[in-house]
Amino acid sequence: MPERFKVMRVENKSQVPTTVRNLDIEAEILAKVNAELVDADCGTEDEIIEAAQDADALLVIFAPITCHVLSSLPKLKVVVRYGVGYDTVDADAATDNNVIVVNIPDFCLEEVSDHALALLLACARGLVWSTKGLKEGRWGEVQMGTIEAPSLFEQTLGMVGCGNIGRLIIKKAKCFGLKIIGYDPYLDKTVAEKHGIRLVSLPELLKQSDYVCLQTPLNQETHHMIGEKELKQMKPSAYLINTARGAVVDEIALARALRERWIAGAGLDVFEKEPIALDNPLLKMDNVVLTPHYAVHTSTAMMRLRRSVAQEAVRVLTGKWPRHWVNQGVKPKVELVKEG
Repeated sequence: MPERFKVMRVENKSQVPTTVRNLDIEAEILAKVNAELVDADCGTEDEIIEAAQDADALLVIFAPITCHVLSSLPKLKVVVRYGVGYDTVDADAATDNNVIVVNIPDFCLEEVSDHALALLLACARGLVWSTKGLKEGRWGEVQMGTIEAPSLFEQTLGMVGCGNIGRLIIKKAKCFGLKIIGYDPYLDKTVAEKHGIRLVSLPELLKQSDYVCLQTPLNQETHHMIGEKELKQMKPSAYLINTARGAVVDEIALARALRERWIAGAGLDVFEKEPIALDNPLLKMDNVVLTPHYAVHTSTAMMRLRRSVAQEAVRVLTGKWPRHWVNQGVKPKVELVKEG
């Protein structure tokens, strides 16, 4: 008899996006290697532990996969996250417990880069403000406001985080004639030069940029990396674009910066608390373009994501290394072979 595997998705079902609520694609792929897929409704660490006691693999979106969870699941081999970021998974604890943490960094490159540019263009052309003005009968005022705005051509885009998505945003931004500078302490200078990125310090980027675009992972180093000090370093005419993670920005400081016009505006797809609270001051500001963390959400990207999540789980369960894993220190501790 071939070995049978148990794969669990452990999530608070009320938080699961409708685009990945159905598991038929994942189940079909996993069934080919004799893996049963179970969808469990879990809101706490203890509920995850109880549901996943005999799990070989976990598929997760928002579920907290903490040290307590990881040390309590003796059969667990792999945690696969639906998405690029993995801040809900304790990768160091996973390494300590011989568990591989997998993300899917390439499923939404085009979608997120398109969305970042859409937010930038909406800010640059004042689309929210002008739509509201027209609906209120202020045609002339909207026209004059548009005339007074600078041209996008030859303004400066400062990219904070120049990974795969950041570099694709830069490639597309160049089509609009934007000058490019970047901040990324982990980017090799030869790679930066290849992509036409002039690397500068974060303070220099903030001072020079007309648009500051954030595309960094969320970790201890990047949490609130854009706070009051950084916002005050930006030009009063500059815009902040965030398609990374909400907590990269100190949201209280950002609201104050927008209210007191330290900066001209912002385009945000992500927030510190999601869903955004109805009393969040950002919802009442005309100089902010807001979308509900849906930069990744197209039918094409979601299908690609679901297939990739299941395929990565299959690779590990069948003794092969996944395409992408984030806790590199686990490699000497598990016996897998490189897939040919």
